Amino acid sequence: MTICVFASSSSRIDNQYAIAASCLGKLFAQANMDVVYGGGGIGLMGQLADAVLENGGKITGVIPSFMIDEGWDHASVSEMIVTSDMADRKKQMLAKSDAVVALPGGVGTLEELTEAMTLKQLGLYKGPIIILNTLNFYKSFLEFLGHMVSGNFLRYEHKGMWEVAESVEEVMELLAREDGWHHDPRSIARI
Repeated sequence: MTICVFASSSSRIDNQYAIAASCLGKLFAQANMDVVYGGGGIGLMGQLADAVLENGGKITGVIPSFMIDEGWDHASVSEMIVTSDMADRKKQMLAKSDAVVALPGGVGTLEELTEAMTLKQLGLYKGPIIILNTLNFYKSFLEFLGHMVSGNFLRYEHKGMWEVAESVEEVMELLAREDGWHHDPRSIARI
């Protein structure tokens, strides 16, 4: 199984987020799960990649060329795929994965997560989408999604497109038991 991880590149955040990213990378490697991620060398991306590599796992970075020019890439990942832009980066990451796990992050992470959710809503991405809610980071976002449901911008059934994990161990449990979401997402896409 290949897991697509969306995560922050910030190195100025609470250390608990870094600990969770490192622990998750270790668990992925120990479970022989391959990882595809944004190719960064710092922040949660760097912590995740370091942990996967330190524990003998395989990690593939997908990064736009301008980020390499800026020196933002991780020098030691197993494979680095260079794209022309951010859109192609995201497209390749999703195409190479069986599941998505979103760690805390900024607007880039949020944009990646919501695109994965949109594609799943339309039946264009089939894998599980798991939100790691370290330190209750995604509380307001999850409340906003609930607001979308209560306001009929999303169907109640759409709440099943994603799952929330409060710990890295719960991420692994959710990945192990994922049995799909809806047999025909397009039948409920229109509200």
